Amino acid sequence: MIELTFGQVAEALGGELKFCDPQTLVSGAVETDSRSLVPGGIFFAKLGKELDGHDYLAEAFAKQAALSVVSRETTSQMPQIMVGDTVVALRDLAEFVLQKVRNLGELTVIGITGSNGKTSTKNMLAAILSGDAPTVYPRESFNNEVGLPLTVLKLALDTKYLILELGAAGLSSIHKLASWTRPDIGVQLKVGMAHVGEFGGIETTAIIKAEMMPFISKIAILNQDDPIVSGYRVEAGVASRSFGTSALSDYRILDVDISLQGTIVKFRYPDSEEVLVSLKILGEHQAMNMAAALAVADQLGIERTRAVLELEKLEMAERWRMQPIWTTSGALIINDAYNASPDSMKAALQTLAVIGRQGHRTIAVLGEMAELGPESRESHDAIGRLVVRYNIDMLFVVGEAAKLIHMGAMFEGSWDGESAYFDSISEAFEAISGKLAKGDVVLVKSSNLAGLRFLGDELAAMA
Repeated sequence: MIELTFGQVAEALGGELKFCDPQTLVSGAVETDSRSLVPGGIFFAKLGKELDGHDYLAEAFAKQAALSVVSRETTSQMPQIMVGDTVVALRDLAEFVLQKVRNLGELTVIGITGSNGKTSTKNMLAAILSGDAPTVYPRESFNNEVGLPLTVLKLALDTKYLILELGAAGLSSIHKLASWTRPDIGVQLKVGMAHVGEFGGIETTAIIKAEMMPFISKIAILNQDDPIVSGYRVEAGVASRSFGTSALSDYRILDVDISLQGTIVKFRYPDSEEVLVSLKILGEHQAMNMAAALAVADQLGIERTRAVLELEKLEMAERWRMQPIWTTSGALIINDAYNASPDSMKAALQTLAVIGRQGHRTIAVLGEMAELGPESRESHDAIGRLVVRYNIDMLFVVGEAAKLIHMGAMFEGSWDGESAYFDSISEAFEAISGKLAKGDVVLVKSSNLAGLRFLGDELAAMA
């Protein structure tokens, strides 16, 4: 974080200073998790559903945090600021810091939202921009009312690029994030089925994702292939650029070729310059994320050849996102079990099917797609049937909530042992690990809730 006095922090938060000198300087990292604190940092004692950050003030003090932000009286006498709500205060401090850095005139804020692909696009763009100038971007998927301010608070005075993920958590959630971060460039990736059960339908998801649009100040980067996104209205004075496979796209994907070595994309810029991008990252859908990242970089004036080279260096989009891991026995595990929706599940299975047509036995290990609400039964059944239609060789389904994937596959095809269901991860591991052979390609895919990412790690660690 940029250097501030305790007094400046208190003023930004509208809080009351206690047990400290207002002129004391602080510039350490801001955290809400006491385990991540470093000496000289600021600890926000967040009230959670199960844990109360105020119970960890002693640990914060022991780790030499310079300052704590609290919302109730405690016995601790470490330097602190009393506020009404520590989560609101976290946002207030982030907004204060963002404005101070922005006032220097060198910072560009890029906001990314969409039902799928935010983290991959963020990491691709970060790889490009970090080589050009100081860049701040989220770790993992820090994209909500806590994670996004924590990312902003990593800003230094010389930061040139700030990349933010704007995650949806219901109506007005993205509005709340965009209204104070006000992206110079806003990227709209896709409106899909993720969270459809939680939000009440894809129509609501479309409204939520559109909440960023009024706050984009310079350029909107829109997915031309998505009929909802391509129809979003751009504010007066804001430029619009598009990406996709459509002939109407400014930044166009001309062709995608997938193999075990990665994804090769033929890509065209608005002035008709064509490039071939050899990604180590697997997945036809990653071409769309790549196109969005290259579009932003191009609008920022980043040299095209260097942008492509930076993307080609990336080993993976993110851990547990189409993460390829070779076992010592010669099987390839594609661990994509951090998030799952019908759209992302279909995209991952398409990649597996393409690889299968290159002479590899394909195995899908699938778990629950969470937060689908009334759409859950039909969506899980449809994925099972899709596995059969894609000619995937074997299917293993894990967990009661995903059982309809297995049932759908059985109803769709005349399978005899090609699909198996397991109640637990341990049962699945025992069954799957005994069946893998050299040259097999195994996709492990589920929502985070199902925990299959750990199964993927266990399979990859086999001798």
